[in-house]
Amino acid sequence: MSDRSSQRPPNRQLAALIAEAGFSNAGLARRVDQLGIEHGLDLRYDKTSVTRWLRGQQPRGTTPALIAEVFTRRLGRRLSAHDLGLDAVAPVYAGLEFAVSPEEAVEIVSGLWRKDTGSQADLRKIAFTPAGLVVPSRDWLIGRADDRVGRNADPGPQGGTPRLPAQRTRGDAAPRVPGGPGGNRVTMGDLAALRSVGELFRSLDNAFGGGHARQALVRYLEHEAEPMLRGTYGETMGRRLFAAVADLTRLAGWTSYDIGAHGLAQRYFVQSLRLAQAAGDRVYGGYVLVTMSRQAVYLGHGREAVQLARVAQQGVGSGAPPVVQALLHAAEARGHGLLGEVRACTAALVRAERALEAARAGDDVPAWARFVDEAQLADEFGHCHRDLQQYRAASQHAERSLQLRPAAYARSRLFCRTVLATARLGLGEVDAACALGAEAMQAAVEMRSVRALEYVRDFGRRLDAHRDASSVRAFHDRAAALGVLVG
Repeated sequence: MSDRSSQRPPNRQLAALIAEAGFSNAGLARRVDQLGIEHGLDLRYDKTSVTRWLRGQQPRGTTPALIAEVFTRRLGRRLSAHDLGLDAVAPVYAGLEFAVSPEEAVEIVSGLWRKDTGSQADLRKIAFTPAGLVVPSRDWLIGRADDRVGRNADPGPQGGTPRLPAQRTRGDAAPRVPGGPGGNRVTMGDLAALRSVGELFRSLDNAFGGGHARQALVRYLEHEAEPMLRGTYGETMGRRLFAAVADLTRLAGWTSYDIGAHGLAQRYFVQSLRLAQAAGDRVYGGYVLVTMSRQAVYLGHGREAVQLARVAQQGVGSGAPPVVQALLHAAEARGHGLLGEVRACTAALVRAERALEAARAGDDVPAWARFVDEAQLADEFGHCHRDLQQYRAASQHAERSLQLRPAAYARSRLFCRTVLATARLGLGEVDAACALGAEAMQAAVEMRSVRALEYVRDFGRRLDAHRDASSVRAFHDRAAALGVLVG
């Protein structure tokens, strides 16, 4: 990659930081290339490139931000491209950073919300980056709990300097927070509202797809959650606040994933993971990693899916409720299933089943984990057996899930119905498979879910070997009438 020519004077800021960090020119170039790989970029800088930067030439594109991140990691303090004497360019991977502090986490995630509610449609076109999963999951696993998250405008019991909200940069469009220099004081009512909103949007997502109210959710985060994060709260209230916002942010990522905005979804998941750390909620962080694992499976990255599920298991440990343990093992099984690893998949499913059997009425189960039940586990089994081409078992488990799953989980039922259709097709029951596929297709067109349509298209592609059957022709005719491209 070439850099922009410049007649600027030598970059003394960069030279001073190189000396402080103890880098050689070649060492700095190598670290920038390595960081680029983490973000899916193929950079080929060398010691000559660094020499040019020191002479005043400006790196292209996102490289200034990458260089700043290299120095941030080395020196242990946040540095920007401007601090290095470089021109700042907003990187396309912005949002994949695992913030070094709760304050920085608020800055990153609120920036995502504002961009997502704005006119920057390109944000929804950013590609998913498998390499971008490595650093956040590692930092979560080895990271320490934040010592302080509270923001109190009043002097503490020992006196001292008040903690004031971070200042916005000029031009930020988020609403002004009233209530004095410390902003509004967050109350239990605020937290109850955040959680009620989460339940509302979760229900809408389950029934109608992620595209139905996604933008309303993101606007709510920008206009309601962000002022709370920048308000006034003590340590206990602050951790509860971060937990509630982590859940809404994960849901924003989940709905983005459902409409096919995979790069944006990935960024929301990473930031939700960081907010969960600020909340001190290790178990919820494991749930976020499971969500990331599911996206990886959907996109065909089985090895990454397995790794994320295992990191979640390691990070959560044995203290999580049995239903959560079941979820973690089921996520690992899905990755193994995608990879065709029969023994590993079966072992993970057995662990998931045993964990769910250990659950008891009255267990202290987080609200977000209440969907993990027999219907959910049967669904996981059905998907795994489908991927392993074990169609008899896939059919049995998918039927079981459909019998148990409430109608409110319309999208999950649609997914399971296509799994059942694929299993029936694999067993040679073409007519029954097409009837099930047609039911799923009708449900898909009534939702705003790219994933729902893709499940139906995947089934349609599997019909190619039976294209002359009358039921297959009827399925394609129905698809044409509904405007669904299949096959």
